[in-house]
Order: sequence, then structure tokens, then C-alpha cells
Amino acid sequence: MSRRPTALIADDEPLLRESLARQLAQIWPELEIVGQARNGREAVEMFESRHPDVCFLDVHMPGLSGVEAAHQIGGRAHLVFVTAYDHYAVQAFAQGALDYVVKPVERERLEETVTRLKQRLAAERPAPNTEGLLQQLADQLARLQSGGAPAPLRWVRAQVGQTVRLIQVDDIDYLRSDTKYTRIAWRGDGGEPDEALVRMALKELVAQLDPGQFAQVHRSVVVNLRAISHVTRGENETADVHLKGRNEVLPVSRSYLHLFKQM
Repeated sequence: MSRRPTALIADDEPLLRESLARQLAQIWPELEIVGQARNGREAVEMFESRHPDVCFLDVHMPGLSGVEAAHQIGGRAHLVFVTAYDHYAVQAFAQGALDYVVKPVERERLEETVTRLKQRLAAERPAPNTEGLLQQLADQLARLQSGGAPAPLRWVRAQVGQTVRLIQVDDIDYLRSDTKYTRIAWRGDGGEPDEALVRMALKELVAQLDPGQFAQVHRSVVVNLRAISHVTRGENETADVHLKGRNEVLPVSRSYLHLFKQM
């Protein structure tokens, strides 16, 4: 390919679109991003007018999903799905004809995808016939939307000062209710304790977390079980949770003491 390769990014989250564009600019500076679509329908319209070589499509978008958009694009571009739900993506993409990256997109994983895309473009191979795989993925999405339990939340968008951060759920130590917001205590890139504020009530956020990883220990506190150092019994059927590498001590109210009934 003598001309610059081109790509389209489609995601209803503007922050994620911009983040992916920045990462691609660093990893693949020759790539020209010719459009950023806010939904599946806009992605198809941009594709028809700009004909990019590669389409990065969010699986879940309003109006027209990434899978439905991919059906309309057909084999006219190399497709990379961006998804927060790797549990079905792994199965659907196991044959390697389609590629995917999981949100939040990690640089190492994106580098692998870019390497494969460069090889396909350099060989001037047409995009593979993906109709069968797209149908598998569409079926999985339909099952999920018809009542199948959604996958637990994997990342949270949060305010840190004047910056919006994408925090991996695994990095969260605990969450505390703060009126209409939820304060998140998490670990930054260097493992240092940090805090952020989410514009979402604790109850609403907890409903999306993995109950095997997070436990409510107080009306206003939810803790990552992996972050607990030890628990000490207090007075009047209460207890205190001590965390690894943090000075804060979290209260355990009587209603939740059964979680530590072996004490």
C-alpha cells in the first residue's frame, strides 16, 4: 500500500474515542483517522463517504450496534471491535478472522492488533468473509439483551481534579457514598493510593460490580475483598476493615457482620 492507511473510530463515549485515537497516533503514526462516529448509523454513513481501510467499532452503541454496522460495511474494511465484554468476544473471535480490544484499551493489546492490521494491509489481502462470525456475535448480543446477566463492570469513568480518568475496577480498594456521588479509593499507575469522584449513587454503581469481588460492609461503604488486610471486631456487634497499604479504617455495621462470621 503506497498511500497512508486510513481508519474510522466509532464509539458513543467521546472520551474513549479520543483515547483510542491518541493511542493509535502513538503506536501507528502513519495511520490517518478519517472519522470519529458517535453511533453505529453515523459509522456506516462515514464509511460510505470516506472508505477507510480499518474500522474500530464499539460493540454497544445506540441505534445501530457495532455488529449491525459491521454487517452493513461487510467485507469492505478490516474490522476491530472495541468491547467491555470480553467473555463473549473471546469465543466469537477465536477463529482470528475478526479482531477485538477490550475497554479500557491497553497499549500492549492494541500494539498486537496494529501489527496484524499492518500485515494484512501490506499483503493487500481483502478483508476476510466474516458473516458467520458476525452472526455468532449478533446472537450472543441478542441473548445478553434478552435477559442474560450482563458482565460485571470492568472500568469506571471518574473525575480526578480537572481530569476525567478511566479507572479499572480491579484497581479500586473501596467505595464510599458521598451524598449524590460516590467517592472511589483506588490505586494509580504506580500503585499509590488515590481518590476520585463519580457522579453516580453508590447503590447504582454497586449493582454493576462483581459480587464475588466487592462486598457492602456498611450502608455507605463497599470494599474490594482483595484489598482487605485484616478485620478487627469492635463493640456492639461491629467491626473494622483494615486495608493493604492504606491508613483508612472502614466500618462494618451490624447488618453486614455476618460476612466475617468466623471472627
